[in-house]
Amino acid sequence: MHLAQALLFVADVPRMQAFYEGVLGLAVVATESGFVQLSAGQAMIALHAIPPEYMPEIASPPVEREDGIIKLGFHVDDVDAERARLVARGVTMRDVKRWSDIAFCDGIDPEGNVFQLTTR
Repeated sequence: MHLAQALLFVADVPRMQAFYEGVLGLAVVATESGFVQLSAGQAMIALHAIPPEYMPEIASPPVEREDGIIKLGFHVDDVDAERARLVARGVTMRDVKRWSDIAFCDGIDPEGNVFQLTTR
Protein backbone atom coordinates (compact mmCIF):
# COMPACT_ATOMS: atom_id res chain seq x y z
CA MET A 1 0.00 0.00 0.00
CA HIS A 2 1.14 3.56 -0.69
CA LEU A 3 -0.38 7.01 -0.43
CA ALA A 4 -1.90 7.93 -3.78
CA GLN A 5 -3.69 11.17 -2.98
CA ALA A 6 -4.34 13.65 -0.20
CA LEU A 7 -7.69 15.42 -0.43
CA LEU A 8 -7.93 19.00 0.80
CA PHE A 9 -11.42 20.48 1.12
CA VAL A 10 -11.30 24.18 0.24
CA ALA A 11 -13.64 27.16 0.10
CA ASP A 12 -12.21 28.73 -3.07
CA VAL A 13 -10.88 26.15 -5.56
CA PRO A 14 -9.49 28.66 -8.13
CA ARG A 15 -7.65 30.65 -5.43
CA MET A 16 -6.18 27.49 -3.93
CA GLN A 17 -5.23 26.15 -7.36
CA ALA A 18 -3.42 29.43 -8.05
CA PHE A 19 -1.45 28.92 -4.82
CA TYR A 20 -0.60 25.23 -5.12
CA GLU A 21 0.08 25.44 -8.86
CA GLY A 22 1.40 28.97 -9.34
CA VAL A 23 3.24 29.52 -6.04
CA LEU A 24 4.29 26.05 -4.88
CA GLY A 25 4.79 24.82 -8.46
CA LEU A 26 2.64 21.66 -8.50
CA ALA A 27 1.42 20.54 -11.93
CA VAL A 28 -2.32 20.25 -12.64
CA VAL A 29 -3.27 16.71 -13.64
CA ALA A 30 -7.06 16.98 -13.88
CA THR A 31 -9.80 19.55 -13.35
CA GLU A 32 -13.56 19.52 -13.26
CA SER A 33 -16.14 21.71 -11.59
CA GLY A 34 -15.17 22.12 -7.93
CA PHE A 35 -12.16 19.78 -8.18
CA VAL A 36 -8.50 20.07 -9.16
CA GLN A 37 -5.91 17.30 -8.94
CA LEU A 38 -2.24 18.28 -8.76
CA SER A 39 0.90 16.19 -8.97
CA ALA A 40 3.02 16.31 -5.83
CA GLY A 41 5.74 13.87 -6.83
CA GLN A 42 4.72 10.29 -6.12
CA ALA A 43 1.30 11.31 -4.77
CA MET A 44 -1.46 13.67 -5.81
CA ILE A 45 -3.14 16.51 -3.95
CA ALA A 46 -6.79 17.01 -4.78
CA LEU A 47 -8.50 20.31 -4.03
CA HIS A 48 -12.22 19.65 -3.54
CA ALA A 49 -14.85 22.37 -3.10
CA ILE A 50 -16.55 22.47 0.29
CA PRO A 51 -20.32 22.19 -0.17
CA PRO A 52 -21.99 25.60 0.34
CA GLU A 53 -23.89 24.46 3.44
CA TYR A 54 -20.57 23.70 5.19
CA MET A 55 -18.66 26.75 3.94
CA PRO A 56 -16.45 28.31 6.64
CA GLU A 57 -15.59 31.98 6.74
CA ILE A 58 -12.06 32.54 5.43
CA ALA A 59 -10.26 35.62 6.74
CA SER A 60 -8.05 37.74 4.52
CA PRO A 61 -5.18 37.52 5.18
CA PRO A 62 -5.75 33.93 6.25
CA VAL A 63 -5.61 32.98 9.88
CA GLU A 64 -3.79 29.77 10.69
CA ARG A 65 -6.34 27.00 11.19
CA GLU A 66 -5.80 25.86 14.73
CA ASP A 67 -8.39 23.12 14.23
CA GLY A 68 -6.50 21.54 11.32
CA ILE A 69 -5.28 18.03 12.06
CA ILE A 70 -3.53 17.37 8.75
CA LYS A 71 -0.33 19.03 7.55
CA LEU A 72 0.88 18.51 3.98
CA GLY A 73 4.67 18.06 3.88
CA PHE A 74 6.73 18.87 0.80
CA HIS A 75 10.31 17.65 0.36
CA VAL A 76 12.78 20.30 -0.81
CA ASP A 77 16.55 20.10 -1.02
CA ASP A 78 17.10 23.56 0.49
CA VAL A 79 14.48 24.69 3.03
CA ASP A 80 16.12 28.10 3.56
CA ALA A 81 16.11 28.94 -0.15
CA GLU A 82 12.55 27.72 -0.70
CA ARG A 83 11.34 29.60 2.38
CA ALA A 84 12.97 32.80 1.04
CA ARG A 85 11.34 32.29 -2.37
CA LEU A 86 7.89 31.82 -0.80
CA VAL A 87 8.27 34.81 1.54
CA ALA A 88 9.17 36.92 -1.52
CA ARG A 89 5.88 35.73 -3.07
CA GLY A 90 3.96 36.91 0.01
CA VAL A 91 3.46 33.53 1.69
CA THR A 92 3.39 33.53 5.50
CA MET A 93 6.25 31.28 6.61
CA ARG A 94 7.53 30.41 10.07
CA ASP A 95 11.20 30.21 11.01
CA VAL A 96 13.31 27.29 9.85
CA LYS A 97 13.97 24.70 12.52
CA ARG A 98 16.66 22.05 12.50
CA TRP A 99 16.90 18.68 14.14
CA SER A 100 20.11 16.76 13.49
CA ASP A 101 20.61 16.99 9.70
CA ILE A 102 16.90 17.67 9.00
CA ALA A 103 15.54 21.16 8.30
CA PHE A 104 11.85 22.04 8.26
CA CYS A 105 9.63 25.10 8.10
CA ASP A 106 5.85 25.58 8.27
CA GLY A 107 3.85 27.91 6.05
CA ILE A 108 0.22 29.00 5.75
CA ASP A 109 -1.80 28.59 2.54
CA PRO A 110 -4.46 31.11 1.41
CA GLU A 111 -7.17 29.41 3.50
CA GLY A 112 -5.07 29.07 6.66
CA ASN A 113 -4.04 25.42 6.24
CA VAL A 114 -0.56 24.68 7.55
CA PHE A 115 1.92 23.02 5.18
CA GLN A 116 5.56 22.12 5.75
CA LEU A 117 8.77 22.26 3.76
CA THR A 118 11.24 19.61 4.87
CA THR A 119 14.50 17.99 3.85
CA ARG A 120 13.29 14.72 5.41
